[in-house]
Amino acid sequence: MSALLQLEGLRYAQGGRTILEIPALEVREGETLAILGATGSGKSTLLRLMNFLLTPQAGIFAWRGKTVTRPVPLSLRRRVAMAFQEPLLFQGTVSQNVAYGLALRGLRGAAAHSKVDEMLRLFHIDHLRHRSTRHLSGGEAQRTALARALVIEPELLLLDEPLASLDLPTKEQLADELKHLLGRRSITCAYVTHDQEEAVAIADRVAVLENGRLEQVGAPEEIFYHPRTPFVARFVRTGNVLLGAVEQSKDGLAVIRLQEKWLEAVSDVPVGRQVWVCLRPEDVLLSQEERISPSRDSARNHLAGVITAMRSNGATTQVALDCGFPLLALITRRSALDLSLSPGDRLVASFKATALHLIEEGDTEKR
Repeated sequence: MSALLQLEGLRYAQGGRTILEIPALEVREGETLAILGATGSGKSTLLRLMNFLLTPQAGIFAWRGKTVTRPVPLSLRRRVAMAFQEPLLFQGTVSQNVAYGLALRGLRGAAAHSKVDEMLRLFHIDHLRHRSTRHLSGGEAQRTALARALVIEPELLLLDEPLASLDLPTKEQLADELKHLLGRRSITCAYVTHDQEEAVAIADRVAVLENGRLEQVGAPEEIFYHPRTPFVARFVRTGNVLLGAVEQSKDGLAVIRLQEKWLEAVSDVPVGRQVWVCLRPEDVLLSQEERISPSRDSARNHLAGVITAMRSNGATTQVALDCGFPLLALITRRSALDLSLSPGDRLVASFKATALHLIEEGDTEKR
């Protein structure tokens, strides 16, 4: 898949402070690239740079392999469309807002009406065409803003937290519809969000930012199950990110010492290396057996522990254990009720060697 937009050696500063410093990043033709990070990490600034609304202090932008000159030609700027968290609609009807970008490009009459009608149908707001934007719900307003951005058939669509202000059911429905539409039309999109579930639901690749620096870029499953740095591991809620040391390594299986306990992981990290041990809470199985029986299942790791805390998250319950080190497990709320769990109970935590992901401490090549 070839790159539509490439950035190299990007640095953007404001007020004497560096906001972004990214060696290289590309948005590939037909993909949705989610840009994920905490508030203040530089996500929205990066999107505005991609939209040529800001000028970096350093860096090269290339559009389909050709360097973008400054000032950026209007013909190129018009190949990019952007929608924000707030819909930013002007007074008038829904159809007038959707038609606005077409009018700026000199398209009016029957051809414009046809395109507007198509977008209204795609975003399920055709029944609102004559309604004033002052009388729209949050979801209706955001659908209108997205229709306005897409009606001009941009080559690059930039979305800045477009679903952040919506209620959960509306957000999930619109995310599904947007993913389907982007895929069906092979639209290239850079999508800024702080919501990890939203990123996974809509993106082909994910880029994680921390304080203006690019920590990792990859497929969603790579980011969530094979984070390259402790920051990424914690940010994507890995849950268990613990420092240990490799004491044995043979035939692709490493034995890691974690305080006074030993864990087995599928890894080729050499003996003597310090590692961050990453284990997602949902990969931990809990049982009330009194004795540890390593042969009873395929899990190579079995640890006795005591519940120190529990937290209900609706359909799931997070269980904190003391296993000689702190360990988090995530089980269904039904399982927690069936097991009658409470703080102070003794349990056995089990997990497979393949569930552990190791990050070598101080390995800058993994950043």
